[in-house]
Amino acid sequence: MAEGARFTVALDGPAASGKGTLGRALAQACGFAHLDTGLLYRAVGARAAAGEDPVAAARSLVPEDLSRADLRSAAAGQAASRVAALEEVRAALLAFQRDFARRPGGAVLDGRDIGTVVCPGAEVKLFVTASDAVRSRRRWLELRAHQPDLTQVEVLEDLRARDARDRERAAAPLRPAPDAMLLDTSDLTIEAAIARALSAVEAARR
Repeated sequence: MAEGARFTVALDGPAASGKGTLGRALAQACGFAHLDTGLLYRAVGARAAAGEDPVAAARSLVPEDLSRADLRSAAAGQAASRVAALEEVRAALLAFQRDFARRPGGAVLDGRDIGTVVCPGAEVKLFVTASDAVRSRRRWLELRAHQPDLTQVEVLEDLRARDARDRERAAAPLRPAPDAMLLDTSDLTIEAAIARALSAVEAARR
């Protein structure tokens, strides 16, 4: 790929499927910029939970909002899922994501509607998934250091509630793009999942 060329990798999938890990690894391996679009919605959700209007929060989001220490909590995830169901919030964040996706040098974006809405023309689209049991264990291991009383059953219930809300929302529901490659990480090591994703990117760059 020529220096400065535009190349977009769209990673979609439910929470704790592994798309964030893949996104960071692909970006590093390919020299692309990376955007975890979920952080945008988590930041808006956190501001809404503090009493702000979610649409106003989305329209006035600043980079510092993405550095909040509480954005990885289960509560922030639920708040993100709620505000993401609002069409005006999604519209407010759409231009930012599209501009990022077409930046010179290539970009990787992970989220829930990248291949279907944000970047339908992405050169590579991957829909990353995993079983409920695997996803809930991953997220529980991630959260338990800061929430020692949290159980895996509670995490599973939280994930299923988010999945249902994300799939059933009217605005940009969670679903694979028709031309997306399905990548089930349930039984894959991190290294194997990254290798498969890199293979898809390398094939598209030839």
